[in-house]
Amino acid sequence: MKITRNGRIAAVVAALTMAFSVVLVDHAEARRGGSFGSRGTRTFQSAPATNTAPAAAPVQRSMTSPAQTAGAATAATGARSGMFGSGFGGAMMRGLLIGGLFGVLMGAGFGGMAGMLGFIVQIALLGLLAYFIMRFLRRRSANPAMAGTSPAGAAGNGNAGRSMFEGLNPRANAAQATGYGSGPAASGRPGTDAIGVGKADLDEFERTLHALQAAFSREDYAALREITTPEVMSYLSEELAGNAARGLRNDVSDVSLLQGDVAESWREGTRDYATVAMRYAMIDTMRDRTTGALKEGDASQPVESTEVWTFVREPGADWKLSAIQEA
Repeated sequence: MKITRNGRIAAVVAALTMAFSVVLVDHAEARRGGSFGSRGTRTFQSAPATNTAPAAAPVQRSMTSPAQTAGAATAATGARSGMFGSGFGGAMMRGLLIGGLFGVLMGAGFGGMAGMLGFIVQIALLGLLAYFIMRFLRRRSANPAMAGTSPAGAAGNGNAGRSMFEGLNPRANAAQATGYGSGPAASGRPGTDAIGVGKADLDEFERTLHALQAAFSREDYAALREITTPEVMSYLSEELAGNAARGLRNDVSDVSLLQGDVAESWREGTRDYATVAMRYAMIDTMRDRTTGALKEGDASQPVESTEVWTFVREPGADWKLSAIQEA
């Protein structure tokens, strides 16, 4: 069976389209508020992968412009050149990729392979390559060494004083012993715990999770302002106003942190930043503002949510929530 050049091109396009669609499925389910806020100069960088959140949706709404973060992003990449890096190895990989693609389109195949079986293998390899390229671009800052695993079902074990972050960050105990902020004064590379997040900080992040959900459910604007940056507060206010316009109220209760770990922490000037992944369960419903009648959700069945939260703090001040990203 002879395959024409147009047939080969159509097959390549189909394989690439399938690979791209696999990646985009991750963004199909979006929380009502989406991914918003600011992560300083790392706002438009991918949050490093953790066991809790292997991938985080990019920030969709932010008062930080890409131009403000461009310089920092260039400095962070350093001497790296392109996806395959610099040097002979990177040049060889780029050459093989370009040569292989050219061969497929012109009918020769990778390295001169021929026959239907070879063609099918080539298309499969192209599809996998496109898939992993997209994964690389979205999660290039992955840092598995900083992640950990929490036993399933650990919530509700009666040990209310135990943080579900405990033991998940291998540097947390050491940081606690030497005091928070004892890390290097430099900003730190993406994907590293540069400032040494300690247990006290992790406990504060967990308390903020509970406090924010409770304040949002009460529509307590003053309480929300205490624990969020003005930017995040503006987005939460917008969501609350949208609920009110629909005659609804978001009722959240029984919030329980199931698993969490540190993605990265860094310093910009006098500000400290910390990004953590959290998987938590809660009863999440929408009720009529006047009658209290259930409109959306199940009041008897908890739902789970995984998000990546970034916190910021000024010297001598408490942490404030500065960004929320879907995972």
